[in-house]
Amino acid sequence: MTDFRLHRPGIVGTGRVAQALALALTPHSSGTPILWGRSSENARGAAARAGVRAEPNLDRLLGECDIIAIAVSDSALATVTADLAERMADGGKPFVFHVSGGSGAAILAPLRQRGALTAAIHPAMTFTGDPVVEVQRMANARFAITGSTPHATNRAKQIVACLGGVAVEIAEDRRALYHAALCHASNHLVTLTAGASQALTDAGVDDPAALLAPLVRAALENSLAHGFEGLSGPLLRGDARTIGDHLETLGALSPGLLPAYRAMAGATLSELARRETLPSDRLTALDSLLAVP
Repeated sequence: MTDFRLHRPGIVGTGRVAQALALALTPHSSGTPILWGRSSENARGAAARAGVRAEPNLDRLLGECDIIAIAVSDSALATVTADLAERMADGGKPFVFHVSGGSGAAILAPLRQRGALTAAIHPAMTFTGDPVVEVQRMANARFAITGSTPHATNRAKQIVACLGGVAVEIAEDRRALYHAALCHASNHLVTLTAGASQALTDAGVDDPAALLAPLVRAALENSLAHGFEGLSGPLLRGDARTIGDHLETLGALSPGLLPAYRAMAGATLSELARRETLPSDRLTALDSLLAVP
């Protein structure tokens, strides 16, 4: 942790990330953080859950806070930024950051033009709605930071240190790629697991989650530790007969999983080909099987 002190943080937003940020920044603030939302009722509820102060007047938040976190949906970020810039007093120089994954600091340009120091600070974790637990989870979590200037980047690192996290710098023109990677790993994992669970249900398994849990957890840990070298199974062995059986039975008994299975197997096969792991005849046989009819 750090002994860096904030004067008074302001949080624009009332959702899960807004509440967790407000609670996490409180011990590092000279004044109680202020939380504002478009709905006064939502703001009061969020502030109560985070133990901070709800402020119905956005102009007052801008006047009192030296640190402002914008924790709103991606679709609302540009609009909120423009509104804040319009209201910001001349000569005001707060540090303003947003928590969106896909955007860098450039989206905050209207605020920078008014004198604010700006950055993007994205926590690479999932928020479930329990601020106390999430403050604990932010400790040692990674935060992708992109500053509009070197000074803004350093300021972002100080905020991350207050949260107990580890800052990872992402260039402005690589933010979308960074966010796509996170979504590919986390969102698509949910889709993959749900599909496998449904196929197990189709196979007559009463509790698919219990059956999958040890296997999936071991595979995840193995892949995190060893990358693609952690791969096992019939594709690695070049077992076209087994893959053919999979495709046939999925088509007959669990057709909803077939497109995703075919796509993931094809991606795996492409990586095996790139690494020259399999003999060419086995690659050709597997590639023919996986081709969409």
